[in-house]
Amino acid sequence: MTVPGGSEALPVIDVASLTGGSPGPSAIAVAEQIQSACRERGFFYVIGHGVPADLLGQLADATAEFFSLPLADKLEIAMVRGGRAWRGYFPVGAELTSGQPDLKEGLYFGAELPGDDPRVTAGWPLHGANLFPRQVPRLRPLVLSYLEALTSLGQAVLAGVALSLGLEAGYFATGYTADPTILFRVFHYPPASPEADSWGVGEHTDYGLLTLLAQDDSGGLQIAAPEGWIDAPPVPGAFVCNIGDMLDRLTGGWYRSTPHRVRNLSGHSRLSFPFFLDPGFAAEVPPLPDRASAGRDGGRRWDGQDLLAFSGTYGDYLLSKVSKVFPQLRGDVL
Repeated sequence: MTVPGGSEALPVIDVASLTGGSPGPSAIAVAEQIQSACRERGFFYVIGHGVPADLLGQLADATAEFFSLPLADKLEIAMVRGGRAWRGYFPVGAELTSGQPDLKEGLYFGAELPGDDPRVTAGWPLHGANLFPRQVPRLRPLVLSYLEALTSLGQAVLAGVALSLGLEAGYFATGYTADPTILFRVFHYPPASPEADSWGVGEHTDYGLLTLLAQDDSGGLQIAAPEGWIDAPPVPGAFVCNIGDMLDRLTGGWYRSTPHRVRNLSGHSRLSFPFFLDPGFAAEVPPLPDRASAGRDGGRRWDGQDLLAFSGTYGDYLLSKVSKVFPQLRGDVL
C-alpha cells in the first residue's frame, strides 16, 4: 500500500485488526505484511492505530512552546536533576551517537512512578518520576496520555509481530512486555547547513523491541537499505515503526534492526517523538522458541557488535547502552 507523501520503499500497514482486544482473522494477513517488512527493511508505516490526532497535535504545540523557552528555563529540568530516573532536558550537543555529539536537544520521559513504588525505593535505574517544566503546565497531562496511548498501540503491534513469528498473539504481552520498559523522547532539531558535516542523529540502531515514531512535516529521516540510504518521509496520520536490536537478537537475525539517521535540511526546526516499548527491566531475554529464533547468517553489523553475545536481564543490556549516550550522567545511573 502506498499513500501520498510516503515512500514506495517502505510498506504502509493498517493495524486496526490488531487493536482493541483479541486480534481477529484478518490479523493473520496483517502479520504476513509485518513479517515481510521486518525481514526486508526493518521499517514500516503504521496506520489504523486509533491514536487521536489531536493528542499528538496538542503535544507538538506544548513541546514547541517548551523548546522556545530561554535555555536557563529549560535547564530547570536538566537531566542531572533526574538522577537515577534518567529523565529531563538536555541541550544541543549533549547527547552522543557513536561518540559524536548530535545536533539536537530533547526531553526524556518514561513511565511515571511515585516515590514509594518498590522499584524506585529499591533504586532501580531508569525508574521514577518525570520532570516537567513549570512554564508549560499542560505538557504533563499530554505526555502521560500519550504514554498510555502508545503503550497500548505498541502492545498491539507486538501482537502482530508475535503472529508473524508463528507465536500466540499474546506471547510478548504475557511475557517480555508484561511489565514493559517504557521510554519516550521528544527531540528538537535545529536546521542544519547542507554543507556542514553534522547530523541531527548519526547512524545508529535502536536498542530494544519496537519503536513507534511520530514526526512533523520536516522530513530528514533516512534508513539503510540494500540499495543505499533511502528517505522515510512523514506520512500524515501515520507512525514510523521499526524493530530494535533486541528483537533482531531474539529472532537470530531473521528480523532486521536497521541503521537509520537524521539530518534536518528543511530550513526550519524539526520535532520528532520516538516511543520505545521494550522488555521488562528485570526480565530475562532468552531467544524465541522454534522457528521464531531460527535466524539466517547475515553480514557484519554496522557497528561490529554481536547481538547474540549478550545474556542477562534487559535492564543490564539497556544500561550498557544508555551509559554511552550521556557519559557525564553515567555515575548517577550505574
